[in-house]
Amino acid sequence: MSPHAGVLARFAPLALTNIGQEYPNKLDHTLNSPGELQSPRALHPVFYGSYDWHSAVHMHWLLARLLRLMPELPEAGAITEAFDRHFTPAKVGVELAYLAQPLRATFERTYGWAWLLKLQVELLRLAESQPRAAHWATALQPLADAFAQRYLQFLPVADFPIRAGTHANSAFGLLFALDYAEATEHAPLRELVGDKAQRWFGQDARYPAGYEPGGDDFLSGGLVEALLMLRALNGSGFVDWWAVFCPPPQALQNWLRPVPVSDRTDPKLAHLDGLNLSRAWCWRQLKPALPSDLQPQAEQAIGQYLAASLPHAAAGHYAGTHWLASFAALALTEV
Repeated sequence: MSPHAGVLARFAPLALTNIGQEYPNKLDHTLNSPGELQSPRALHPVFYGSYDWHSAVHMHWLLARLLRLMPELPEAGAITEAFDRHFTPAKVGVELAYLAQPLRATFERTYGWAWLLKLQVELLRLAESQPRAAHWATALQPLADAFAQRYLQFLPVADFPIRAGTHANSAFGLLFALDYAEATEHAPLRELVGDKAQRWFGQDARYPAGYEPGGDDFLSGGLVEALLMLRALNGSGFVDWWAVFCPPPQALQNWLRPVPVSDRTDPKLAHLDGLNLSRAWCWRQLKPALPSDLQPQAEQAIGQYLAASLPHAAAGHYAGTHWLASFAALALTEV
């Protein structure tokens, strides 16, 4: 049982509602013909809810993680029923066919790709304790294969990383792809991600943390990069890398205090709650590998970030509640 079970349990009914809520909906949809002007549910019969495609994916991930960590949840039966409805070969086939249409190569690149692979890893882990999940993972596997293949096609021609603290952030996209590659023993993807991490970020020095955050960031470009390098270097060499990468002391303080959110009804400004939660997620995993004098500061920052934005993950305006709970779960449960 998770030590944060009481908080996490509040996310289950919220996520269940979200994955079935079709509207409002912000489509990432390139029309190739008039006939493709269709409803979200027709275009994406699995991931039509939660305001946009990627949020629907990571709300499914959240439910899968809750089911794995807390199988006695009161909502466990409802989660199972929802997954039985959504994770079918026919519905996944429609999602797969969508990707195959012209002008869809950049669909959800790479944020949605990353979360889809993260979801598949969670279903595979869930199947180890709950055999029914094996059916869901089997149904979703063709879509995971398609996105893994897109990484293999895209990364070799991506000469430069995207460092913005929003969806296209390259380090975030590589991090979850690495999770998938390691969990499924996908050696070509693992090798390619490791190579890109080194090429893009291996020589970074004195990261300018004082430039963060951007006005609608939900990721810290620098902290996500550090987390990726911790994983890519597999512990070995990270200490030396961090010594060169670490921001100067004054700039580093910018990563150790919560950011204010002026208007939580604004979908872009609400991203800043996600920034607080994702910084907590990063610091929590980085902390054991950090210099000893920085570890207490990181621990204090984690508490402050959670205090600032955790209450808004499960209550408030839909601008935040359609997605924030998944980042809260990362901060509370990722190991």
